[in-house]
Amino acid sequence: MARLHVAVLPGDGIGPEVIDAALRILHTVARNGAHELVLAEHAIGWAATERHGDPLPADTLEACLAADAVLLGAIGDPAAEGAPPLQRPEAGLLRLRRELGCFANLRPARVPDALLEFSALKERVARGTDIMIVRELGGGIYYGEPRGADEEHAWNTMTYSRAEVERVARLAFELAAGRRGRLTSVDKANVLEVSRMWRQVVTEIAGDFPNVRLDHMYVDRAAMELVLEPSEFDVIVTGNLFGDILSDQCGGLGGSLGLLGSASLGGRTDLYEPVHGSAPDIAGQGIANPIGAIDSVAMMLRHTFGLHHDAASVEAAVDEALRNGHRTADLRTEGGSALTTTEFTDVVERSLAGVVAPGIPEAG
Repeated sequence: MARLHVAVLPGDGIGPEVIDAALRILHTVARNGAHELVLAEHAIGWAATERHGDPLPADTLEACLAADAVLLGAIGDPAAEGAPPLQRPEAGLLRLRRELGCFANLRPARVPDALLEFSALKERVARGTDIMIVRELGGGIYYGEPRGADEEHAWNTMTYSRAEVERVARLAFELAAGRRGRLTSVDKANVLEVSRMWRQVVTEIAGDFPNVRLDHMYVDRAAMELVLEPSEFDVIVTGNLFGDILSDQCGGLGGSLGLLGSASLGGRTDLYEPVHGSAPDIAGQGIANPIGAIDSVAMMLRHTFGLHHDAASVEAAVDEALRNGHRTADLRTEGGSALTTTEFTDVVERSLAGVVAPGIPEAG
């Protein structure tokens, strides 16, 4: 039995709908495993600005810092367009990430056989794709100083310390060691001094992981190979800017952003969220795809709470639902029917009750 203390931030748009689905699955896991579930729900984003005048109220931040993990739905609302910068939803999310101090963003990109027809790539190319991108989240060009602009010029600084590279590289090697044993470090070492140091440090860390095969790849080649042979990648580790771009590129491999969860690790509290936005155009219609939020729960069970069997069982239940032809509106084929958010979650719950995760022994 484990104690799962989670701060729940439904957010805006479809956020509350997908978080409701994810929490149903989390409650099911807790019942099955006799885990103690401690939940604290708080406002963030435009919903928080409307209620409290602040996209990240003090009680929300306090609850997040007190929890083991944060489960976030989505933020953003068209009504926020004219709001002052500090009241916009994005300001609250950036503050939250900064306060939590997470330094590694994990973005899986997997194409199940049941969804090959929805991939942006040909089926023969997409088949077998199962990638984990580890994006350094706390440094790089987004945070480097000096930065600024005048009427004729604008400038930003890409900077990394050895310690920043070491910590994200070590995490990536550990992930690769538990997967297929291959790590690709992506940089631009042919032209950037920062990348040359990055490559040197990653190579040094490789000595502690003799069972992991390390490859280095320039970012432009990596972008090409991800659409030519994505199944050849296992774990990719890269800096903040390159990781931002490549993880979004990989988001297209499965055919829908609704499929993708994410984890931000390494700080005071881990943060989990689907990668899709708040999708205000479909909010309240009950048609949002909950898989990204559900998979975020699976990542939480694995990375924060060490419940590997429970995590794999959730993932297997989602795969079972997809293999049996259950689809939400974003994955509907011509002439096919679509399940609502609630109906799809019902299917996953029923699957979870009878699924044994492949390759994972039963607990106990």
